[in-house]
Amino acid sequence: MVQGVQGVQGGWGGGSVMRTSDADSGRESGRRVSGLGGSLDGMTRARGRRNGSGAGAGGEAVGWAAVEAAVPEFAALVRERFGLHRHHVLATLRKDGAPRLTGLEADFRYGELWLGMMAGSRKVQDLRRDPRFGLHVNPGGGTDLAGGDVRVSGRAVEVSDPGLTARYAAAVQPPEPFHLFRALLTEVARTSVEAPFMKLEVWRPGRPLRTMRRTSEDPEVLEVLEVLEG
Repeated sequence: MVQGVQGVQGGWGGGSVMRTSDADSGRESGRRVSGLGGSLDGMTRARGRRNGSGAGAGGEAVGWAAVEAAVPEFAALVRERFGLHRHHVLATLRKDGAPRLTGLEADFRYGELWLGMMAGSRKVQDLRRDPRFGLHVNPGGGTDLAGGDVRVSGRAVEVSDPGLTARYAAAVQPPEPFHLFRALLTEVARTSVEAPFMKLEVWRPGRPLRTMRRTSEDPEVLEVLEVLEG
């Protein structure tokens, strides 16, 4: 499996890595963290239930480790696809509710999907006001959907624990000062070509992986499969 995007140039210049919010600091952040490699999944699931979540507010939101545990093969494809390019497209909500699209580097490590941004960026302000986000993988060149077209959505939790931020900074070495967010996911989707079909796979916490196939001549869904991995 590709280790994910670990570079810190470019995307950091256009945004900022955020620290987790005060509610996520100290006692709560350290509950299951050993160094920075401990699982944060129990804590992130709890926050998702308390706060609701982006796509489908009120639904469960989970950290990346929970996705890997529930649907490991699907998660591997999604992570590998993100690893093909350094920069991806982040969608946040402006103050007036309009969408804002900006470039961002996505970093998979320690069982989490991290969103890093430069201090003072507009997307940081957006996420502090409304943590809902969507992240679309860099489509790359061509039109063949090589590796599939991937997107995730959910809620971004700002890291406020100085120790957690320092450990992340030591591992990634981003330009400082920065902000760091952890992604709590409510939906992971992948679109790919499986001739003669277009295949859409969608996973949401607590539900089976859903696979739909259709053709361009007949937009009606031809087949729906639900598979619960793990």
